[in-house]
Amino acid sequence: MKRLLRLPILLRFTLVFLIALVFQNCTEQKIKESTDETLNITDYLRDSPEYSMFLELLEITNYAPFMNTYGTYTLFLPTNNAVKDYLNDVGVNSLKDVPLADLQNIVKLHILNQKINTTSFTDGKIATPSLYGQFLVTGATNKNGESSTTVNKTASILKSNVEVGNGVIHVIDKVLRVADKTLAQTIEQDESLSLFTEALKITGWFDVLDKPIDYTTNDIDSYLTVLAQTNDAFKAAGINNIDELKEKYSHLHNPLDLKDSLNLFVSYRILPKLQYLADIAVSPALVTKAPLEVISAKLDKDVILLNEEVFNGVLEKGVAIVREKSDVTASNGVLHLAAANFSIKKRLPAPVYFDFCDQNEFRQLTSVFRIPGAAPKTSLAKALFKDVTWDSNDPITYFKDAARGGTVGFGWHGDCLEINRFRDGNCQNITFNTPVIIKGKYKLWISYRGQDTKVGLVKVFVDGVEMSRQINLLENGNKFSSIEPRVLESQGYKRHVYPHTTKMNCRLVGTVDITTTGRHKLTLQSQSSFSAQAWFDVAEFRPIDMDQLYPQFDSGGDGFYYPPNP
Repeated sequence: MKRLLRLPILLRFTLVFLIALVFQNCTEQKIKESTDETLNITDYLRDSPEYSMFLELLEITNYAPFMNTYGTYTLFLPTNNAVKDYLNDVGVNSLKDVPLADLQNIVKLHILNQKINTTSFTDGKIATPSLYGQFLVTGATNKNGESSTTVNKTASILKSNVEVGNGVIHVIDKVLRVADKTLAQTIEQDESLSLFTEALKITGWFDVLDKPIDYTTNDIDSYLTVLAQTNDAFKAAGINNIDELKEKYSHLHNPLDLKDSLNLFVSYRILPKLQYLADIAVSPALVTKAPLEVISAKLDKDVILLNEEVFNGVLEKGVAIVREKSDVTASNGVLHLAAANFSIKKRLPAPVYFDFCDQNEFRQLTSVFRIPGAAPKTSLAKALFKDVTWDSNDPITYFKDAARGGTVGFGWHGDCLEINRFRDGNCQNITFNTPVIIKGKYKLWISYRGQDTKVGLVKVFVDGVEMSRQINLLENGNKFSSIEPRVLESQGYKRHVYPHTTKMNCRLVGTVDITTTGRHKLTLQSQSSFSAQAWFDVAEFRPIDMDQLYPQFDSGGDGFYYPPNP
């Protein structure tokens, strides 16, 4: 510093100027490198004249600023021609002539509060609902030899996966319309469902299906799902009119009586909750409004079959759901069409494989849930879960590996539920609502990732009743690797996945008598101060007369393994 002060004044100023210039250049370069110049949705529309009418819609509804903020959105973007067609349909000349509330609903229907590319689309509902609250349904269609993706069965995607600064845009050729008719109105307006409509009316269920949803409750359980059947389906079963339907099913001659066979016939086709085909496909048993009666469901390739069972070695063929005419959204639920007439069936105990990770809240993480290569861990807060409760306020974690191997990658689907502090004074008890279990006696198996230290014993309860055996999380597969499978089963253990790994273990915790068909409470309770994570894979409810070892689960996959000679 002293040497610098001794320099001539002009030289000193020159050096200071050069140093400042260097720092300025460095700063400018840094800013340039760190700035993302990608336009957000609203600015993208301003730069694209072909979408000016939807931009006008955003501005009228005051959604333009919202869609220019930071976030991860999906926008289904109608072209100007699509908006003009909409205006023509509603009989007005401009967007300003449409009631503001209608425009606001339309905007919300086109926006999802999560970034979803077409690679995540399935032939069915998108897991994340629109901002309006209704789900969108995607599918594939072929017109003039060209395949395209449809949205809500009416709009085709013209341009997909347009990356913007706050999400992704899919351009569509029609404006999506809000489903504003109730299930009853939707069914009644379909002439092919006229006999089913009459059946709904004489049994009193039409009025139930005509009730609007109270959106202030935000309760998805208040929605309903209907499995309707056409006049042709009735005709194929020898039923041509309402009198013949009453003669065949109304044994009390009073269809309004809830115990009358015709009333039960109708209520058997009404399911609680909002259940699109994507939900039905992963539900082995569907609860119905007919008391204690369920419908079995299975996916055969791309067809969902209802009530297909093997009874006494004889296959009882099921009834298919007509995929292309189903997933019809109504204001208070969703409508599906069954391909043929079907009746209430006596239900025998059936296995239920409850993956602890299979929670709606985890499933909605479409960029993570069972996606190879995605982030291995995602934790969600207690307040978000509907079917899981626990003691503490700590989150629980969805934990999966990209492929077989790793920490939990040998579990079914390659994932496990992680509880970080599973101990007294924290999360000692965690309770799950199971899938539907048909009444009967079952052996209950719990599979988990064993550890060597820092964990302990776990008690298991079903509907508050303690099982006869506890789980010891210190026991991993090493202890049993050399024991023959049937011998191991006799000791209350098994290898639940194939190919097997010594990291995973499965414990028989006891036999449970399920006295009512429906969902039940499964509780895990820690018995010591765990100082490491606990990882749980699957709870298996297998009927007591079923093979308890096979099928096994596909390790790291979705399916099952059937050995050639079990």
